[in-house]
Amino acid sequence: MPTQVWTFRRFFFSEYFADGVRVTFALLLPTLLLSLLGHLQAGIPLAMGALLVSLSDAPGPATHKRNGMLVCILTVWLVALTTGFARLSSLAMGAEILVFSFLFSMLTVYGNRAALIGSGALLAMILVMGLHPENVWGFAFLVAAGGLWYFLLSMLFLRLLPYRPAQHALGECIRETAAFLKLRAAFYSLSTDPDTNYRKIVQQQVVVSEKQDAVRELLLRSRQLVKEATDQSRRLVLAFVDVVDLYEQISVMQNDYNALRDTLSKLGLLDHIGLLIRHMAEELNEMGWAVQSIAPYKPTHALETELANLRERVQQTPEAALAAQSPVLQGILVNMERILEKYAHIRHYFGPSTGESAGLGQEEDYARFVSHEEYSASKLVNNLTWQSSIFKYSLRVALACFVGFMLMQTVIEGSHSYWVLLTILVILKPAFSLTKQRNFQRLLGTIIGGLVGVVVLALVQDEVLRFMILIIAMVGTFSLIRLNYIVSVIFMTPFVLIVFSFLGGAGTNIAQERIIDTLIGSAVAFAASYLLFPNWESAKLSLLLRAILKANIAYLQRLSLTLAGKDVASIEYKLARKEVYVSAANLSAAFQRMISEPKSKQRNVEAIYNFLVLNHILSSNIASVASLLQAGRQQTATAGHLQEAVNQAVDLLQRSLRQIEESPAVAEAALPQLNAEPQTGQERSLLQEQLVFLQKVSQDIYRTTGAIVV
Repeated sequence: MPTQVWTFRRFFFSEYFADGVRVTFALLLPTLLLSLLGHLQAGIPLAMGALLVSLSDAPGPATHKRNGMLVCILTVWLVALTTGFARLSSLAMGAEILVFSFLFSMLTVYGNRAALIGSGALLAMILVMGLHPENVWGFAFLVAAGGLWYFLLSMLFLRLLPYRPAQHALGECIRETAAFLKLRAAFYSLSTDPDTNYRKIVQQQVVVSEKQDAVRELLLRSRQLVKEATDQSRRLVLAFVDVVDLYEQISVMQNDYNALRDTLSKLGLLDHIGLLIRHMAEELNEMGWAVQSIAPYKPTHALETELANLRERVQQTPEAALAAQSPVLQGILVNMERILEKYAHIRHYFGPSTGESAGLGQEEDYARFVSHEEYSASKLVNNLTWQSSIFKYSLRVALACFVGFMLMQTVIEGSHSYWVLLTILVILKPAFSLTKQRNFQRLLGTIIGGLVGVVVLALVQDEVLRFMILIIAMVGTFSLIRLNYIVSVIFMTPFVLIVFSFLGGAGTNIAQERIIDTLIGSAVAFAASYLLFPNWESAKLSLLLRAILKANIAYLQRLSLTLAGKDVASIEYKLARKEVYVSAANLSAAFQRMISEPKSKQRNVEAIYNFLVLNHILSSNIASVASLLQAGRQQTATAGHLQEAVNQAVDLLQRSLRQIEESPAVAEAALPQLNAEPQTGQERSLLQEQLVFLQKVSQDIYRTTGAIVV
């Protein structure tokens, strides 16, 4: 079956589609029932409440979803009530827009779910302005009732399918890890430019980090899934642990690719190694789809056989020709073996039930891998400073919305001018690059969707057929809003136009008004992002550079302890590794945002990109050495001069850190001395080569840091 067909089918088994169906059902059911009873006007605030509360129903632990939706219900009720009375006075409404836009935008300090609650509250304010309720108290209570209806529906779905969100998140995480592995495979093709591929890897690293955080949020924060584990939840947690370990093992696949490709291509091995790695990526992607779609997993490649054939081909290569590359080549083969071992562990997820329901234990260990949001008032107060980017963002939203309101009052004509405020709210983001991206997506999606909507209304006169198209448009809107925003907006505009056609509106006039209001709102939002307290990424790079250097120093220090014969727990390695990956993803994301900003606001683009690549190479080589040591192949220490390589690497990173900081923040503690016998043979050669290369990369990082701070 063609890949496109499979992808299309899998979408209908995804959490995105399930979310779209749930929200569509929650909006339509009360509206239809009340319409049949002759009370359509009561159905509108009910649907509105369901829509607003659905915004806060973001992926996460059940307790977080429950608490977030309950807070959202109370918040939108208060906002609907306040706005219903404030709209009677332009002065009061203007004051409310300023105050509410600032306060609810400040909720961003508490994380994504709180930010979504704030967005729901501001959307409630804007919609009440446009709907002009006569009975304010009754309208506000119906909004709250609609929110409560959605809350109960969402909790019912969660009770019936408690593991569905975690399965979807884990499946996505596996597939993005497969995409990362596929990029690694590209290095083994002579047609691939290494610099271009490194840029893709740096970008994909951000995506993988985000997906891992999403799974951690769902699995490791949930006592139900970690402590009181059933067989299914046990499989989910253990599979995720294996996926994270697999990602590290993939990251170990790091070499001097220019020299490696030249040598292996002469030996006739380059294409064979690249093909096997691509097959590994395809197989991992299939595992991800199987987890995400709750479907059986069927292997498509005999990877063990392919690896055995590759080993046989290597053995048939003349030993003299392999002499120079033997340690590295053997390292590649060993790494492939370990990747396949991780595959075997992940496949246990699809095995028969063991009947066990005991808890996983180690709850304290798992808790160390997740961040914990602080919901204290002091956190909000501490961000009320000019140094806080969220404070500047909140001021920007408040002033932009106030300007939009003034335009509504003085310039813009039309019964739906509140769309200007809605556009400003949706487009404005904390970062300039995100605002720029959302601006383009909103404009293009609205124009295309408006044209589609007008054509549908002109050609389809039958109300039943229109209603069926409305359902498709609604499901498309709510299914794709997190997956592909521009396509979601294309669905959204016909959905809005069809709704207004049922309410007696003229489709062409409404489409024209919506496009004009969107253009005005987009212009205000873009101007605000550039002129009102802009938040340029270059100003934050110093902090992110320090974080990544500190993380790598800590990672190296754990490696040093192991080289000295000390016993370092596996979890300590994993925690250090997580900090390296998270800090690298944060810097990479900031870099990607910076290069989307105006050229005049960018700083040291080439040097920072080089720093990212060098850091990726460094952390990969640290992981490679750690993998050798932890696997039991290198339990005793190597020659003393290898300790010097680690010493110098740490020293160079600390010196790099001091180039950025005004005062040193990392203590230069003496590294432990080696006290065991050296390794001999090929394993020692491979380890020695990796440690010396690690030292060289640290030197390059030191030079690159100097170029950044100049």
